[in-house]
Amino acid sequence: MTKLTIGVLSLQGAFIEHILMFERIGVRAIEVKLPHQLEQIGGLVIPGGESTTVMKLMDSFNLIAPIKKLAMKGLPVWGTCAGMICLSRGAVNPNGAPMQTLELMDISVKRNAFGRQVDSFETQLPIAGIQGGPFPAVFIRAPLIENAGSGVKVLARLPGGEIVTAVQGKLLATSFHPELTGDDRLHRYFADTAGNKPVACPI
Repeated sequence: MTKLTIGVLSLQGAFIEHILMFERIGVRAIEVKLPHQLEQIGGLVIPGGESTTVMKLMDSFNLIAPIKKLAMKGLPVWGTCAGMICLSRGAVNPNGAPMQTLELMDISVKRNAFGRQVDSFETQLPIAGIQGGPFPAVFIRAPLIENAGSGVKVLARLPGGEIVTAVQGKLLATSFHPELTGDDRLHRYFADTAGNKPVACPI
């Protein structure tokens, strides 16, 4: 049986941290920068960074169409922070202008929903389907999900009701940075999804 390989989009942002987390749990992870590298993977992570820049780079490297095609065929994709924005059907800039996205997940997202870098915070976040207690979620210039379609399952909300984790089929979105913690449970969850193993909270 072919060993699972996770690809991490490595155009900009916190991609090395994701790769190290997967390696820590014994899952092979590779950098993805070019379309042909998508052929080697069983799941893709779009990491945090600057979403407008990531989308422009994906366009420049001809990655948008093949990523969309593979995701619609069932490739598991996980977007964290800026990656969640990229996955969404639509995102609004702080000035109210819409931005280009992959339009894969039936969520609409508000960018920089919690303020600037100095407003970053960490909280203990209960996540449905993730056993072992609350997750240490790190929010850095984080977005939030403003609206979720009927096919989207909300996995976590902040105490104020803001949606910060959701799943739709094999698409996973988290508005925080799990790769910046010592907690590998979400990386295990995604690896199990990509490996077609039963997961705790299927949809």
